[in-house]
Amino acid sequence: MRHREMSGQATDKLWAIQNRHPGDREGLFAATAELLDGDRVLYPGSYVDVAASFVFPDVTYVDSDARAKRFFADGSGVERIVAANKRYGGPSRFTFIHADYGSDLGFPGEGFDLLVSLYAGFVSRACKQHLRTGGLLLANNSHGDAGMASIDPDFELAAVVEKRDGAYRPSTQSLDRYLIPKRNERVTAALLQRMGRGVAYTRSPATYVFRKASG
Repeated sequence: MRHREMSGQATDKLWAIQNRHPGDREGLFAATAELLDGDRVLYPGSYVDVAASFVFPDVTYVDSDARAKRFFADGSGVERIVAANKRYGGPSRFTFIHADYGSDLGFPGEGFDLLVSLYAGFVSRACKQHLRTGGLLLANNSHGDAGMASIDPDFELAAVVEKRDGAYRPSTQSLDRYLIPKRNERVTAALLQRMGRGVAYTRSPATYVFRKASG
């Protein structure tokens, strides 16, 4: 019993650090859900961000960090956090894979409706084979993945998510105004990999939403 109590305390502590802006990431996922047809989510580089499970009932988390492994090993503790915050009825299904998301994860192809890429590098390149045709990629540009997706012919910009007055709102209007570099530079994969971060664009939404195009 004492071991379980200590494990639960460690889980709660890690979540409190992750959730230092309570409700913020949940709001982002809720705005994204307005655009999504489906509920199977793949979240590479998730660390301990279980806010995705507050909005989506079926989430697979992938991270190589040992702290994330310990966090998700406390299944009852994670379930307690999710149950206290989820927005849907019915059960929550979450799976954690302790691995580099660029490795062979053993998934059948195109099994997910949403691929999440937040502060985790070039997820769009490493994991797009897991996203179904017509599925969505949610990406920010901190590490350059929105830029990487923008030059990938397998993706097309479908929406942006803006944050105003603390609230996230999706928009599909005037998408041609986005992804325009401030500097007169050609965005390439080599440039983004060399920089390790995103280029500066004339407009900067909170996140970008890309659709995986059919071949």
